[in-house]
Amino acid sequence: MRRPLACACLLACLAPVVAAQRTGWVIGRTPWGDPDLQGVFTNSNEYATPLERPAAFKGRRLDELSPEDLADARRVAEQQAIAGLAPGPRGPDYWWLENLDLAKRAKPWLVVDPDGAIPPLTPEAQRRLKANPARSSFLGGPFNGPQDLGLLERCITRGVPGSMIPVMYGNTYQIVQSPGHVLITYEIVHEARVIPLDGRPHVGSRLRSHMGDARGRWDGDVLVVETTNFTDAAAYRGARGDSLRVTERFKRVAPERIDWTATIDDPATWTRPWTIAMPLTRDRHPVMPFECHEHNYGMANILRAARAAER
Repeated sequence: MRRPLACACLLACLAPVVAAQRTGWVIGRTPWGDPDLQGVFTNSNEYATPLERPAAFKGRRLDELSPEDLADARRVAEQQAIAGLAPGPRGPDYWWLENLDLAKRAKPWLVVDPDGAIPPLTPEAQRRLKANPARSSFLGGPFNGPQDLGLLERCITRGVPGSMIPVMYGNTYQIVQSPGHVLITYEIVHEARVIPLDGRPHVGSRLRSHMGDARGRWDGDVLVVETTNFTDAAAYRGARGDSLRVTERFKRVAPERIDWTATIDDPATWTRPWTIAMPLTRDRHPVMPFECHEHNYGMANILRAARAAER
């Protein structure tokens, strides 16, 4: 009498496996049923990818580029990355760059909406940044003291989505899940985001932090994370901390890959929201210690060089 029931249970257990064999890979599940995003990932191969469409491709959409165009874009990106290194003997920076696989770059630029270009600044943002150019490190500005250097140079934060934008090294991220929460640890500055999934509202508008206040939810198999309540100092690309909203989407599309996007929305800074996208690939290395602290000689050297340049 029990044999048919046992066979039925076995068939029910094998059904997902059979379906996966017929249709391809399917995303795994945590023991409590959420899509499994866990692991150590990197986007180092996207380091040389420009944020916006290069001038050589002005007026052309991504779907209009040929394989030869993409190969040229990778070659130029590598040359520009090497040119940005300090002159002299070929040290560790060259070794790291030579071990990048630029052929794995997903796109020739990161901004996907609107295609290839960050929207114009609002008049308010133009006035705000003109009045205080040092507040936004991407605009440059005088280096008269530590307060004029970016928060990364000061070993404080890279913010959101800045923490996911690849730089010279340390582009490693670990995702850990528990019932009701997702934790993302970033190698650079060793920041960690604890993202609740229980539907709680954002904290009050008077409470702000450099990494903002994150709230997550599942949209099918996609983790959607909305982050608000930023500080003005850490708001991305000179946005206003009290009006910036960053919406990230994490979707595991293969055992070794997560597709990540971030939509940046601040009506006080840009004329419309805009989105960047890049893949995260599984990394065989763990998240390493990031020894950025009060003995950051780089900051002192930057200020020393600025004084020398003035003389």
